[in-house]
Amino acid sequence: MADLLSGKLVRLTAEEPKTLAEAYSRWSHDSEYWRLETSDCARQFSVWGIQKELEKELEKESENNFFFHIRTLADDRLIGNVGLDGVRWQHGESFVGIGLGEREFWGRGYGTDAMRVILRYAFQELNLRRVSLDVFEYNPRAVRSYEKAGFRHEGYARGYLLREGRRWDLIFMGILRQDWLALPTEDR
Repeated sequence: MADLLSGKLVRLTAEEPKTLAEAYSRWSHDSEYWRLETSDCARQFSVWGIQKELEKELEKESENNFFFHIRTLADDRLIGNVGLDGVRWQHGESFVGIGLGEREFWGRGYGTDAMRVILRYAFQELNLRRVSLDVFEYNPRAVRSYEKAGFRHEGYARGYLLREGRRWDLIFMGILRQDWLALPTEDR
């Protein structure tokens, strides 16, 4: 049986707050990363501030959230995070979020591989029926990656976000267990 939390390029891990705080602080200093990750205003965070927040979050971990960190198989480098947030057990659904903080891994298949791994975890281990996400219209690289992982477009919030004097849509995407099962085995 294959390792549930490993893909072709990455593996999903748990990390110590200090390790995460150093990475998250570095990534927060990249405004492009920040704007791809969240609709919040770009901000920078200190290692100390992030570590304190992470420690508080760990104290109130929920059985409805499954967060992992993304490490490369080739050199064990921490490059991002991925997680299932707010699992609604009664409906068998969750929201997924992903971020690659290390720019040299953007557009090279690492995010798609990590998404495939978390979907395998969601559908095989947690027995979910549906996984959803949203993505900003100005991030076509992410949209293509999600499509490769099997997500389908489900709707839009038109003019959701104002960036650089222009309104951008928020795109809603989802994948059902049967969609995932219909993918070729090498894409799961």
